[in-house]
Amino acid sequence: QVQLVESGGGLVQPGGSLKLACVASGMIFGDYAMAWYRQTPGHQRALVARIGTSSHATYGDPVMGRFTISRDNAKDTVYLQMNSLRPDDTTIYSCNANDWKNDYWGQGTQVTVSS
Repeated sequence: QVQLVESGGGLVQPGGSLKLACVASGMIFGDYAMAWYRQTPGHQRALVARIGTSSHATYGDPVMGRFTISRDNAKDTVYLQMNSLRPDDTTIYSCNANDWKNDYWGQGTQVTVSS
């Protein structure tokens, strides 16, 4: 059974940083592209960042230059380093694993940016 478990969310002041982690189990981690999504005000999922199996990374425009996605295949973990956080970054962040046949989601972690 595949599980994705996120951690690292919380409350941070504007301009601060957080690092999210997503630990995968029950799958061959290196075979999956990993991504972080976040919930929009309309309750849709918006892509934050994606890292492929070769570690090529892409980012959504709102986080370009502020967030960095990385993966550690030895630890079955994908990270999201979030810097220069803004109040409009406040939402639930979810981890996704995709190998074009399968699509898995974590339960999400809340990030709140507020003074």
